[in-house]
Amino acid sequence: MTPLPADNHVHSEWSWDAPLASMIGACARAVELGLPALAFTEHVDHTVWTVDLGALHGTDHLLRLSGPDGRLTPPAFDAEGYLAAVAECRERFPGLRILSGLELGEPHWHAAAIAPVLAAGRFDRVLGSLHCLPDGDGFAEPPGLYGHRDPQEVVRAYLAEIPRLVGGSDVFAVLAHVDYPLRYWPGEPVEAGAFEEEFRHALRATARAGRAMEVNTSRPLRPELVRWWREEGGREVSFGSDAHEPSGLARRFGEAADLVEAHGFRPGRHPHDLWTR
Repeated sequence: MTPLPADNHVHSEWSWDAPLASMIGACARAVELGLPALAFTEHVDHTVWTVDLGALHGTDHLLRLSGPDGRLTPPAFDAEGYLAAVAECRERFPGLRILSGLELGEPHWHAAAIAPVLAAGRFDRVLGSLHCLPDGDGFAEPPGLYGHRDPQEVVRAYLAEIPRLVGGSDVFAVLAHVDYPLRYWPGEPVEAGAFEEEFRHALRATARAGRAMEVNTSRPLRPELVRWWREEGGREVSFGSDAHEPSGLARRFGEAADLVEAHGFRPGRHPHDLWTR
């Protein structure tokens, strides 16, 4: 049986969209699961986007951040407080490798705003994410775009932005959830194969930029993405549950590790290393 890899995409209470998260709780869960390491990659977002207020019913923490026009402004990230919390957890869980980290939203658009955050301390695992796309005179996430734009066009626009993301920012090492817009596809789930050419283009650009691809396990796995990643020259893979509460830690990791290994990737020298081929 393939050993569980490190979970390199975990959110704690230091992420603005994770009210049920707990850094201490996630560490305790990692020990319980026998996980070798985890990285707390907290959201650092600067894009202000428009959300569907009706769709936010029951998510009071998001409603509080949204104005009457539906525009959501992410709060500033408290890097100092976060790093102090990581240090405390390292003391409380000495047998667990705990990595500091960030998930940078649209870093190619916000280089100046991100720079002081990165300068605040050491961040072991930095992810780059694309959550929003331009929409009229503002921005929106895929769920807010599908209602008034052709869903296929939304996915193609998202994947076309990935090369600009990896080409326009060198501050992150791992591209997170390249299949993000498919999470919210309206109606019956769509196969990634419907966008194979666009996915391959995005993955090829990511590989050429020397980044790792994340196998995000928050949704059922898409084996074709790992195959395309290898075929397009990808050298490294990171595993991420994208957990926003402790119960989601390392979900589907056994299946994911078997899948990645079957495509020729192997664990690194240390348990917290990315997998390579």
